[in-house]
Amino acid sequence: MLQHRTVGDLMTRSVVRVQRGTLFTEIVHVLQEHDITAVPVVDAEDRPVGVVSEADLLAKASRRPDPHDGPGARANAPGAGNGTGAKHEATTAEGLMTSPAVCARPDWSVVEAARTMEEHRVKRLPVVDDTGRLVGLVSRGDLLRVFLRTDRAIREEIIEDVLVRTLRQPPSAVGVEVNHGQVRLSGSVRRASLVPVVVQLCQSVDGVVSVDHQLAAETDDTGDEPSGS
Repeated sequence: MLQHRTVGDLMTRSVVRVQRGTLFTEIVHVLQEHDITAVPVVDAEDRPVGVVSEADLLAKASRRPDPHDGPGARANAPGAGNGTGAKHEATTAEGLMTSPAVCARPDWSVVEAARTMEEHRVKRLPVVDDTGRLVGLVSRGDLLRVFLRTDRAIREEIIEDVLVRTLRQPPSAVGVEVNHGQVRLSGSVRRASLVPVVVQLCQSVDGVVSVDHQLAAETDDTGDEPSGS
């Protein structure tokens, strides 16, 4: 079977975290000290309950009076008095955080983690173990590291793992070219039904950006009847 890098392979294991009661200024110091843009908030059992990001902190800062505004300007500002002030008035991580925390598991694939980030519109995911405790953090940048693989490594995996080990195809039957993660396949496979399988397996190889092919088949086993018969 093909071996893919998982969230556990890519995540940061030494995760900076804060408690529910961590103060606003302390959170700012943590972000600055560790050069990060967000930090998980954990409970007494080290289980993530939310995430505090720079955006959360700036949302609070944006509600502060601007010295250039006139008296009463803040009260008349867009969004003032609309019931969203609780978070802006918070002074601890529990009130400032975005919750609940959207988490990943170490055995997740890159695709699963990326889809979760996209669905929830977040830039990072705390990673938890079977007990829900924090064991890592995976970011968009971490997931993109799979695309740093060399073309040579991608080509070797396609030939050795996809074609030979998985599909039992002779390595000389299919030509494989890889250029900046873009794969081009040529040659032939034994059966026509294998063509989409080859393409899909190649697309799933870590680091592959796209797959183009001009594959022929020795036999047509798709059951398509010739036109006019």
